[in-house]
Amino acid sequence: MDPSTRARRWAKAPDFAGQPARVEAVRAQTAIDKINYLDSGLHEVQCRECGTCVLVRKNSFDHTSVQWCEDPASVCPNFRDDAAPGALRDGCPQLRASIEQAVLDGRITVPD
Repeated sequence: MDPSTRARRWAKAPDFAGQPARVEAVRAQTAIDKINYLDSGLHEVQCRECGTCVLVRKNSFDHTSVQWCEDPASVCPNFRDDAAPGALRDGCPQLRASIEQAVLDGRITVPD
């Protein structure tokens, strides 16, 4: 099947043209989803080693979401001292320990 045929037969999501109430409902749900998945449940955690502040959400004991407030390479010595800019990293062990301590202290809750 050539790409032009595929483009006519498949759409990632319907646009609900001609259904303004449905368009508004999708828009409203998208706004709610954005809050739920990107903003809610975030807690500030400050690294006990360097003072870098990040936003953290624990989705489970094994899953942690971290949102850096600034470029990690400019605020975290562990990232700044890394010789390979842009390389994949496991993160900062000091920040990880600070997050784990925040969980132990009850400042961050872990869902059941």
